[in-house]
Amino acid sequence: MNEFSTLFEQVQKSSRRLTGISDSLVNLVLEDLAALTEREILFLLEENKKDLERMDLSNPMYDRLLLSESRIKGIASEIRQVKSLPSPLHHILEEKNLENGLLLTKTTVPLGVIGIIYEARPNVTFDVFTLAIKSGNGLVLKGGSDADFSNRAILHLIHQVLSKHGLPTLAFQLLPPDRTATKALLEAVGYVDVIIPRGSQGLINFVRENAKVPVIETGAGIVHTFVDESADLNKARKIIHNAKTRRPSVCNSLDCLIIHEELLDELGELVHPLMLDNVKIYADEKAFAHLQRHELIQKADESHFGTEFLSLKMSIKTVKNLDEALDHIAKYSSKHSEAIISETPGNIDRFLLEVDAAAVYANASTAFTDGNQFGLGAEIGISTQKLHARGPMALRELTSYKWVVRGNGQIR
Repeated sequence: MNEFSTLFEQVQKSSRRLTGISDSLVNLVLEDLAALTEREILFLLEENKKDLERMDLSNPMYDRLLLSESRIKGIASEIRQVKSLPSPLHHILEEKNLENGLLLTKTTVPLGVIGIIYEARPNVTFDVFTLAIKSGNGLVLKGGSDADFSNRAILHLIHQVLSKHGLPTLAFQLLPPDRTATKALLEAVGYVDVIIPRGSQGLINFVRENAKVPVIETGAGIVHTFVDESADLNKARKIIHNAKTRRPSVCNSLDCLIIHEELLDELGELVHPLMLDNVKIYADEKAFAHLQRHELIQKADESHFGTEFLSLKMSIKTVKNLDEALDHIAKYSSKHSEAIISETPGNIDRFLLEVDAAAVYANASTAFTDGNQFGLGAEIGISTQKLHARGPMALRELTSYKWVVRGNGQIR
């Protein structure tokens, strides 16, 4: 037993009550949380400011940490979107009568207790609670120290709403932001059913290598966009700019532009909008030779490929054909989101078929890899693995199932 075992046991015991809560009550909780969040914008901004004051403005995590009035209103809107979705619980997936008279039903149930380990992203606290209560799961949250004031403020609002409706606050708990708590959560066998890390590749690797509890990997995105020789350059310019600059600190932002060598003369036109937004570009030898000399344009080395920049930086790789593009992606991809810009149906079909990633795109920005954009409500993360869940994880992915067997005295 460690100092956190009592807390884990309380979460586990309290979470058992969640499966019996009616969907109408859950929806009332979510509506009240959305309304309270909107009323408490000033409180949330004040607490978030305490975190922001401790972080260097140049840190790529700053944008993820930042809450604003518009972002908070967007969070409230996402809470209401999840409220509007059907419950994922108690669905009969399969039903059959056996010859011996037993009635079998395969029914959706919560995963149980979910541990979330995340970095400087306070919106995650809202997102995962919203999805967890809608899917009947308890939560043990382990946020980073960078966002501790923000996370505790958010959980304070969540607990207010739960208490108002007589629901167990102990089913949703936030651990202290220290390494001891992280270790305890990773080893909480028998209390926590699954751990989902949200953050950098380093965090995900650490959780995978040290957890004794099952892990669903999410988050890290090393994202490529391949512009083939038939691409519509007007589409390509807009897509590339959006994928890189919309929110460079998030996991679906563009890291590496792959360009067909026949388009090198057009490369300057493609990257011009990026340079206007101060994107630093690391170009391979062929691409560098076709770009103007500018302080934002530098020669790439091997370290610039397979890197998740999370900032206004990206690399450029030149290829001779689709095969080379596919090989480059296979070597460096984190299996998150990959895109092709092309007007050749055969190339598009082959790319979408052969690229191994959770989301593959043709002629669209990878910025759409998001649970809300996919119509799933908020997301608990974007899974880059293949077991149980892949891509944006929302309500359905937070359930398992059990076999319910009804009999009348049968023995074997």
